[in-house]
Amino acid sequence: MHTLHAASPDDWRAAISAHPRLLVDYHKDDCPACRMLDLSLQRFAGEPAAAGLVVLKARLETLGEDFFRGLGLRQTPTLSLVGDGVERCRLPGFQPPARIAAAVLRWLPPGPASVVRGTGTGRPQG
Repeated sequence: MHTLHAASPDDWRAAISAHPRLLVDYHKDDCPACRMLDLSLQRFAGEPAAAGLVVLKARLETLGEDFFRGLGLRQTPTLSLVGDGVERCRLPGFQPPARIAAAVLRWLPPGPASVVRGTGTGRPQG
């Protein structure tokens, strides 16, 4: 599992476009649940589901409240699973490693082609 940090909305867009299996961690400073989720992500990194996955850290204080609101984010932390540039699922709040792994396997299955099951609407699934 490789981790990137979005320093700007352009970085965020570039990562969404460049990585077929992307887990976006929307977080902010001074957020106890965000710190707990970070520990959960560290544990998840050792799971088979994490192989080949890219994590993009998107910090509210860096990207701005307007950016977060524009994405329809209602709370931090929130994880977003993005497959081939399309958000497939959102997981709001703290998530244990097993729940992250289950969501990744469902929405971003590993494989040579990033074929993701969904409704075909392009809207996030939950």
